[in-house]
Amino acid sequence: MRTISKSFLRTIPFVGLLVGLSMQGSCSNESKGKLATVEQVDLHRYTGTWYEISRYPNRFEKSCASNVTANYTLRRDGKIEVVNSCQENGGKVKASRGTAKVKDPHTNARLAVTFFWPFYGDYWIIDLDKDYRYAVVGEPSRKYLWILSRTPALDDETYARIIQKIESLGYDTAKLIKTPQSTIEK
Repeated sequence: MRTISKSFLRTIPFVGLLVGLSMQGSCSNESKGKLATVEQVDLHRYTGTWYEISRYPNRFEKSCASNVTANYTLRRDGKIEVVNSCQENGGKVKASRGTAKVKDPHTNARLAVTFFWPFYGDYWIIDLDKDYRYAVVGEPSRKYLWILSRTPALDDETYARIIQKIESLGYDTAKLIKTPQSTIEK
């Protein structure tokens, strides 16, 4: 009969913990399901200025206090020029320039954005008003989320509908922070 070493017995709880944690992560991802995008995006209509209504907190917007906008311009090569700007607490305006490329030309709803080449991030349009008045942008891991509008504010009814939609897509809307918007010139 074989004997089991004491060191092996001490590793069992650690291995069990790792297996449990990995299963917990996969179960929560499975319960959220695959993230769906909108069926079609007309990039000509999508370009222009968008105001950030709310977002998940993230490291690259940490210094942004208010007046967050994204301006998209379609380039001749089919890529999109991206200029994100915001006002910091001291009133200083910060801007970042990047480029987006379409990853799914069938729908134009899945893009990849870079502000520091060669690193790209997913930019998936997961909800879009039929008149392009608002858009919701996320990505497959659901770590990032933005609600955008063509105007600095959305009415309460529209915002509530958007919240219901993104909850149905597996997002935790309690993590959203509203972005103050004003008429201050940038």
